Amino acid sequence: MTEFLRVLTDNWELFVDGFTNTVYLFLISAVGSLVLGVLLGAFRVSPIPTLRWFGATYVNIVRNTPLTLVFAFLVFAVPKLDVNLDYDQAAFTALTIYTAAFVCEVVRSGINTVPTGQAEAARALGMTFDQVLGQVILPQALRAMVPPMMSVLIAMLKNTTVAAGFSVLEAGAIPAYMAERGEPQFYVLLWITIGFLILISPLVLLQRSLERKWAVAR
Repeated sequence: MTEFLRVLTDNWELFVDGFTNTVYLFLISAVGSLVLGVLLGAFRVSPIPTLRWFGATYVNIVRNTPLTLVFAFLVFAVPKLDVNLDYDQAAFTALTIYTAAFVCEVVRSGINTVPTGQAEAARALGMTFDQVLGQVILPQALRAMVPPMMSVLIAMLKNTTVAAGFSVLEAGAIPAYMAERGEPQFYVLLWITIGFLILISPLVLLQRSLERKWAVAR
């Protein structure tokens, strides 16, 4: 137990820096993926065929592409197109692009839970597609969307560790630094596991709370 605690106390700054960057990476990417994902979800249910095609194509391509390949494309291929991204910017972009595809499907599924009669009634009143979606459909779909959306965000928080393989200092990069210091990797991995459990627990509790509060009657 003494050795276990020593690994944390002697390397406290590294753990703090790693998990702080993980939280920062998560928050920025979460905002970006939610914005892009909702937009793509709107495309998926749009009456314009081109937008529906674009949304479906994006989801099918990105969702079936490993996240590591998305990172590799942004880190190694994009700079050859004279687009300069540092490692942190590439990590934000990769996580946003990848997670947005899953957010899009949550949004589309949530919209599909709203009876079609709601949209037809709104259109009969002369409302535009934007008004129908923003004022009628999304408010009703929200309670069906939020619980699975939390699962997507939890998965993204864990996916931030992929950034460690592309020179981003976050929690997933800690073992490599600790190996250079000769610290026992078993204890290091245990502390990282505990750190992620601490970060994920509030999201899980929020998810369960929303599921109880906004349970859809079946």
